[in-house]
This record gives sequence, structure tokens and C-alpha cells, in this order.
Amino acid sequence: MKQYTTKQADIMMFFVAFIWGSGFVVTKSALDSLSAIQIMSFRFITASVVSLVFFRKRIKKINRQYLRGGLVMGLFLATGFLFQTLGIQFTTAANNAFITSTGVVMVPFVYWITLRKRPKTHNLIAAFTMLFGITLLTVDFDHLGKFNQGDFLTLLGAIFFACHIVATSHYVDDKDPVVLSTVQIVVCAVFFAVAMFFDADVRLVTPGSLWGAVYLGLFSTFLCFSLQTTAQKFTGATHAAIILSLEAVFGSVLAVLLLKEGYNIMMIVGFVIIFLSVLMAELGENWIGRGSVND
Repeated sequence: MKQYTTKQADIMMFFVAFIWGSGFVVTKSALDSLSAIQIMSFRFITASVVSLVFFRKRIKKINRQYLRGGLVMGLFLATGFLFQTLGIQFTTAANNAFITSTGVVMVPFVYWITLRKRPKTHNLIAAFTMLFGITLLTVDFDHLGKFNQGDFLTLLGAIFFACHIVATSHYVDDKDPVVLSTVQIVVCAVFFAVAMFFDADVRLVTPGSLWGAVYLGLFSTFLCFSLQTTAQKFTGATHAAIILSLEAVFGSVLAVLLLKEGYNIMMIVGFVIIFLSVLMAELGENWIGRGSVND
């Protein structure tokens, strides 16, 4: 398997974050014709079919270890999407985006608790700085403090997304990331196919209503999770979480450019802080001084 440097892995994750950011715009349009569960179901079914065909030679190496790792990763990922999708029905899109992004702060602590490996100091500082920047970027301060059912469900989703990032870093260590990614995508497809039978908002499916789900399946799922799983083989969980959380930034920028949503000075300050936090994660201890016992 080809080896990548940390910088090359970071570039892959920046690309993943951008595609995921574009998914906000696509999903918002797709919700006009399909329910949230239907979108997720068709998204992962599309990605599964493409993955199984595209990587048909490599998946022959699937064994019990791949199935175990892919099952854990897939269940964390699917559950995260389920709670996030249920949550957005009872809260604002801004709250949904912000609370999901809190996973960037959860990752180092989940990593620490489960794998007994303390993250580097500069990554911890960068994670909290990133959260502050995302707060300025996404929170509706006029309705701050109104934590409702949707917010709680979204928070549960963020916890599972954080667990997924940590699980990916753990299981990908000695495995082919493409094969592992394929297994987790198939697990998600089965999960949402079953969930669709319990969906009270199922709508009539037409060829025109499927374009959004197909886009999400091909790019936001098949391509992005293959790249994410590969990239995390060559970098740490906390570092990955910081870069992947740029999804919210790219989503906000694309919403302004494509959906003509407004922006204000708080958003601009948020962008600057987020940019600084990413630089901190990239440059490491040079930002906070050398010699830390934690680095």
C-alpha cells in the first residue's frame, strides 16, 4: 500500500471537509423531495454499490478483523448521522451545525479515555480554539440558551461522530483503509435501510428526487470516507478532528455564495479564529513552545 506523509494526509482531509461542507447545500435541497432517513438510506446504498464494484479485488482480503472494525466504525457513524438527522427536525440548522462541531473537542478526551493515549498539548489547545471560532460562526446569539430536544439529539450525534473518528484511528492502524471503509459504508447502508421501514415521513421516490442522495453517496460518502480512512492511517485522531471540523466553515461559505445567506462581523471573526486554530494544529509545538512533557 502507498505510504503518505502527514502533510499529504492533511490535504486529503481538507478536501474531505470541503466536500462535506458542500453536502449541507445539497442536503437542504434534497429535503424538499425526500425524508431525511430516505436521503441517508439512498446515500449509503449508492456508496455501498460503488465501493463494492470499484474495490471488488481489494475486498477479497476481508476477514474477521475487518468485519469487527468496520462494524464498530459503521455503527458509530450511522448512529451519529441518525441523531443528527433527527435533531435537525427540532432545532435550527445553525444549532445543528454548531453542536455537531463540538465533536472536535470531544475527540481528544474520547481518545484519552478509551485508548489511554494523551493527545498532544497543542492539539488540545487547537481543539478548544476551533470550538470558540465555530461558536462565533454558527450560533444564533439572539436565541442563545434555548436548548431543546433537537439540540440534545444533535449532541448525542456529535458524541458518536467523535467516537467514530477515534475508532477509525484505532482500527485502521494495520489494515487496508479502503477495505475498512467499504465495510463501514455497507454497515451504514443496512442500518438506514432498516430505519427506513420505521420512517413516518417516507415520500414517493422519483428519478428527479434522487440526485441529491446520489451526489452524497458518490462524493460525500464513497469518495470522502475512503479518503478519510486512508488519511487517518497517517495522522492522529485529534489532528484529524480539527481539520475535518472545517466542514462547518466550508458549509457556511458555500451557503453564503450559493444560497445567498447573509454574513456578519461575528462570522468573519470566527473564520479568522478557526484559521488560526488550524495553523496551530499544523505547526504544533512551535506555537506554544518546545519542551512540553505531553508532546
